Amino acid sequence: MPAVIPCCPRPASSRLRPLLRLSLMLGLSASPLFITASWAEDSARRNYQVPAGSLSDALTRFAGLSGVNLSVDPALVGSRTSSGLSGEFAVEEGFARLLQGSGLQLQPVGEQAYILTPAPEGSSLQLAPTSILGATGGADGEVYAGGQVARRGSQGLLGSKDFMETPFSMTTYTGEAVKNLQARTLGDLIASDPSVRATNPAGGRYEQFTIRGLSLFNSDVAYNGLYGVLPTYTIDMEMADRVDIIKGPSQLINGISPRGSVGGGINVVPKRATDKPITSFTGSYASDSQVGGAVDVGRRFGEDNKFGIRFNGVKQSGDTEWDHQSVDREMAVLGLDFRGERLRLSTDIGRTERDTDAPQERVQVGANAKVPNANDVRDNYAQPWSKASTNDTFGAVNGEFDVSDSVMLYGGVGARKSNHDFLRHAVAVTNDAGDFSVQPRDFTRDENVRTATAGVRNWFHTGPVSHEVNLAASYFYMDFENGGARYAAARSNLYDPVETPTPVRPTRLDSKVYTENRFSGVALSDTLGFFDDRLLLTLGARWQRVKVEDWTDDVKGATAYDEEKVSPSGGILFKATDKLSLYANYMEGLSQGKIAPSTSVNEDEIFPPFISRQVEVGAKYDAGAFAVTAAVFRIKQPAYETNATTRVFGPNGKRENTGVELSVFGEPLDGFRLLGGVMYIDSELSDTTNGTFDGNRAPATPKYNVNLGAEWDVPTIQGLTLTSRGLYSSSQYLDQSNNKEIDSWERFDVGARYAFKVDEKNITLRANVENVADKRYWSSAGASDDSEPGLTLATPRTYLLSATVDF
Repeated sequence: MPAVIPCCPRPASSRLRPLLRLSLMLGLSASPLFITASWAEDSARRNYQVPAGSLSDALTRFAGLSGVNLSVDPALVGSRTSSGLSGEFAVEEGFARLLQGSGLQLQPVGEQAYILTPAPEGSSLQLAPTSILGATGGADGEVYAGGQVARRGSQGLLGSKDFMETPFSMTTYTGEAVKNLQARTLGDLIASDPSVRATNPAGGRYEQFTIRGLSLFNSDVAYNGLYGVLPTYTIDMEMADRVDIIKGPSQLINGISPRGSVGGGINVVPKRATDKPITSFTGSYASDSQVGGAVDVGRRFGEDNKFGIRFNGVKQSGDTEWDHQSVDREMAVLGLDFRGERLRLSTDIGRTERDTDAPQERVQVGANAKVPNANDVRDNYAQPWSKASTNDTFGAVNGEFDVSDSVMLYGGVGARKSNHDFLRHAVAVTNDAGDFSVQPRDFTRDENVRTATAGVRNWFHTGPVSHEVNLAASYFYMDFENGGARYAAARSNLYDPVETPTPVRPTRLDSKVYTENRFSGVALSDTLGFFDDRLLLTLGARWQRVKVEDWTDDVKGATAYDEEKVSPSGGILFKATDKLSLYANYMEGLSQGKIAPSTSVNEDEIFPPFISRQVEVGAKYDAGAFAVTAAVFRIKQPAYETNATTRVFGPNGKRENTGVELSVFGEPLDGFRLLGGVMYIDSELSDTTNGTFDGNRAPATPKYNVNLGAEWDVPTIQGLTLTSRGLYSSSQYLDQSNNKEIDSWERFDVGARYAFKVDEKNITLRANVENVADKRYWSSAGASDDSEPGLTLATPRTYLLSATVDF
């Protein structure tokens, strides 16, 4: 019997190659399996869960699970990758699936034994019919059991990784989850994640979130790894194939974000044409009377389907559940891609338009007013004449080139041009009766973004240690101009809104404020693999430069800055077993300084950059049918506030978020799926002015967030699935003094979907009811590091209906 030599997932060094050429034997005891020409038909089918990744690792795991011996020349496998397996397979068809497109084939050499050889020129692997339990999720690999979460997610500098090989906390939601939730915007989707919360009204001018209690703006949501390309205010989900959510500062892997988010990062992965033609139409309805339609068309062309085209278009308009509020949105995104043997290219071009009448604002609470009773807010307090109009045109080009089996070049460029026009008014209650002043403001904002990244990734060995070295450079430029006018004020009331006259004649013209942001950086990392990559150590650092300049009425501001810093980061992951991974990381990063909000007397003042630091340890358990992840973390950064008396915005002390996360996803029982988790945060202030607020809880940070969603396939009615979801957040303080507080809240959603066929057309009907109890509550007190604090009113009971026809 040949010597047993551990499998090596990447090219061996020249020093070890002669020894490794002898053989690689993989074997575990199992029921007898005989390799014959009819073996695929005769052998039993089993459920396998093999992560996407290096081809060597995939073959190693599958051979062990299936109980066969496999001899492999590591030089033959090289750095090839496999999309993995998720489903029921006979052994031979499982190997064929893993080897598809690799140019390699199996050759039987005895009972339960194989060797791997090059496939004859011009031959192709023929797959037997399979029963797939999980579908392939986009370009980056398989969907986890249950179909709601993908195994692999994009990690910028570090590439695409399986969640079990990632020393970070991350979740990747699939396009299937987006469709089944009937998520129209990113805010609809993140409701599934306990670490993420929306901090703006769903019917507002823009969306904003918190991750681990810290703000994340839409500007900080990446598009295929590029910041600033997606629309600034609202991101339509019909364009997304996957959505990656990484928890904690991610400057090493993604670079500095435009607004300096540090609680985590979100990356939207665009849709690509699949080998199977796509022609889909979805008709939708949302209460009160929003009606729309969406088309999704994808095709591949040319030899080996090298060229792909994918188009997604949406049109939806009508009234929402709030009186005199309506939303009209349009989206068109075209994706083109080329996949050659060594070269892969893609480009995406998109246009979105959104018009909202009477968008709601956060509710600010004056020093002399108590927290309003949300249950008594039954009407839309936004004036009928208020509006928000946003128009975004964007595009990106990405590419990868395999210089060799061990060296890859990659890069991307993106751009966006946006025009925004708002006629709005703040809502700041001044007394317990809920009175507030309606101060109309015409606000315009024009943005231009250009961004680029380029890098090289190299796989090699030094003795028994594997390396994956990444070197990348990034550049981000954005300029924007704000302008507008103010109008005469009138009075209204939160509980009994008064319709005020439509603004006509300005009482004051605002100054034109022009700002330029330039962020650049260079990052280097090395992931070292020990003990056949059971221990992975990632070390890296990113040099970052932040340059901000601003002009007010063509006069250069005094708060511009140009600063730079080297931010080290690192992570370690130990694969204790095939099912259990333990990890720890340290990350820090430089963030752009805060900008004083319009509600402060020092509006538009720019503050210097600041540094955030995180330490995290965690564990991930993959049972095949379901997975459980746990993390303990601590994040430190400066705290900011708008002084309640002086109305001056600025830094005041430090804040430390110490927390625990627990999440679960998958299909623990056949036909029963779970998605959710819990997050606990202890958020404490320190070093505040004169120690006034030291020891207080940071505002707008609940101690507990809990989410749990469940799906059940009704066994007696084929194609029928019942769904439910519960969300909970504990109480939150409004300010650093901890004198004002909003109550805890819970929300329950229910739904159903029914899939069937008519004349060979697949049809899926979906019905969801959000906030089924129609509870009125304050869902957020803003964000503790946010420049515009205020209360977010929950959306009333909303009905969502859709019908999808796949032609």
